[in-house]
Amino acid sequence: MRLITFDPFRTLGLPGVRYIKPELMTRHLDDIRAADYLLFPGYWQLNTLHYVLRKRIFPSPVTYHLGHDKVEMTRAFQVACPDHVPHTEILASTPDNVRDVLRRWPLPFVAKVVRASQGLGVYLIESASQFETYAQQNDVLYVQQRLPIERDLRIVVVGRDIVAAYWREGADFHNNVSRGGVVRLELPVPSVATDFVLNLSRYLDIDHAGFDIAMVDGVPMLLEFNRLFGHQGIPGLAGHVADATRRYLLGDDSPHPGQQQRA
Repeated sequence: MRLITFDPFRTLGLPGVRYIKPELMTRHLDDIRAADYLLFPGYWQLNTLHYVLRKRIFPSPVTYHLGHDKVEMTRAFQVACPDHVPHTEILASTPDNVRDVLRRWPLPFVAKVVRASQGLGVYLIESASQFETYAQQNDVLYVQQRLPIERDLRIVVVGRDIVAAYWREGADFHNNVSRGGVVRLELPVPSVATDFVLNLSRYLDIDHAGFDIAMVDGVPMLLEFNRLFGHQGIPGLAGHVADATRRYLLGDDSPHPGQQQRA
């Protein structure tokens, strides 16, 4: 199988992958047309590679499109699994909408930046002045119910399988490992959460993502997913992800030494 990657670090462990720098894409169109899969293009490359050249992309185009920002993601999830999404409103950042939110939403609530990851751009709003400052800095108001949780789950999907699932617990409002959260491997992960994520990812064709799940009264609540998730959660996670990627793309369960060629 002919594989081309645009991100060599994300494809370590895959055999015979050729690396092409994203900015040199148009110099290698013949090679790209001949490839069976194109791996980890930048978002700016996706429309050309998928819609114009009609190439197979990994992660899937759906993973890119729904994972591009929290607005696209949340609106899709509100239709696909409404009972598993915290109460959320997405509004234009206008003075009238700011006043309306503060009138209707009890404090504290959560406000998020539309495009951010690793817990950045997620704020616990505890006063009107905090929300007004947030609104001044953002064109879109993303307001979400604060859930009564002390920890959340990171569930990693690659291909059609879950490759990791673990609890994260923070000392403050954020549970992200990148924000100081601690992985709690000793705590059992409820099967209702992994089953939910696996079924949803297969239904939507999301094939490379780290899902963040809160458990509320035994019900998995979907916070978001990250297409380019970190590997620092558990030891060996990068290797598990590489193995699952190889199985998904190549249908091969045997170990391979990772070799990549450079354009």
